[in-house]
Amino acid sequence: MAGETQPSRNAEGFIFLNAEDAGMASKERKQIEYLEKHLDYRHPQQVLTLYERMLRERIFKTPVGMIYLKHLQDFLLDQENIDPAKVPMIPINAPCITIPKKRERPLRSGVGGGEEERGRKAWLRTSVILNVLLALAVVLMFALALTSNQPNIVNYRTAILNEYASWEQDLQQREQIIRDKERELKIIE
Repeated sequence: MAGETQPSRNAEGFIFLNAEDAGMASKERKQIEYLEKHLDYRHPQQVLTLYERMLRERIFKTPVGMIYLKHLQDFLLDQENIDPAKVPMIPINAPCITIPKKRERPLRSGVGGGEEERGRKAWLRTSVILNVLLALAVVLMFALALTSNQPNIVNYRTAILNEYASWEQDLQQREQIIRDKERELKIIE
């Protein structure tokens, strides 16, 4: 993609993981410049109030902002009329040392994979074969159920209707035989 430029990850002397963080650092630099223009260092109590508010509201998140907070903290700690115990520490909200998570599977070695890769492929092949066999078994069971003479959950209604129809036909044949015999014997009502 020639001609396209990616947003810079560099800002204020730092290289950030992504352009959004770099943009945030630049915004924090502008906030710091504004504060510096309007902040009166002759009133340390006001500086302390502003410093506490910035910590409470977590105004600064990038190293640029943290450096400024440290600058304000150092200023406040140097003031004779401010009790150092009342100057809060700067909270860091992200770990400084990243401990890698324990890997559940070791990394693949080489291009062709290893024994683990072959085992995984064999397991996948076996799984696919078993799934196909089970699907065929289900289809076969439905075919048997539909073609069977015995009543089952699939064809019970048809089987019961056929049975009653055969009984009715059998009864009609017997009645006909009885009527024929009555005529022969001349027992007619």
